[in-house]
Amino acid sequence: MKTFISAVAVAAALAVPALSFAQQSDAPLSRAQVRAELVQLEKAGYNPNISDPSYPSNIQAAQARVSSEQLAQVTPQSSAYGSVANGSSQSGRITGVQPRALGTYFGQ
Repeated sequence: MKTFISAVAVAAALAVPALSFAQQSDAPLSRAQVRAELVQLEKAGYNPNISDPSYPSNIQAAQARVSSEQLAQVTPQSSAYGSVANGSSQSGRITGVQPRALGTYFGQ
C-alpha cells in the first residue's frame, strides 16, 4: 500500500509542471499591445489614414517588413536555429604524483 501511495505522489509531482504550461495563448490583446503593433507598422511605412483601394497589400507589405526586421534582430544565442556554437577542448597528460623525498614529520 505504501508503494502505491508513493507511486501516486510521484506521478502527481511529475504531472503538475506539465499542467502549469497549459495556458491559453489566444488571449485578447491589450490596448498597449495593439498600439505598439500599430507604431511598428507605421515605422515600416504603413499609413492608416490613406483611403486606398490597395489596402490589404499595403498592410501585408508592412507586416512582412516588420517580421523581417524582427527576424534580423534575433541572435543565434537566443533562438533554437542557427549554426552550432564553437566548442573547446583541452588535451595533455596527467602528471604523476611525486613521492615526498622527506618524511611527513621531517624537522619536527
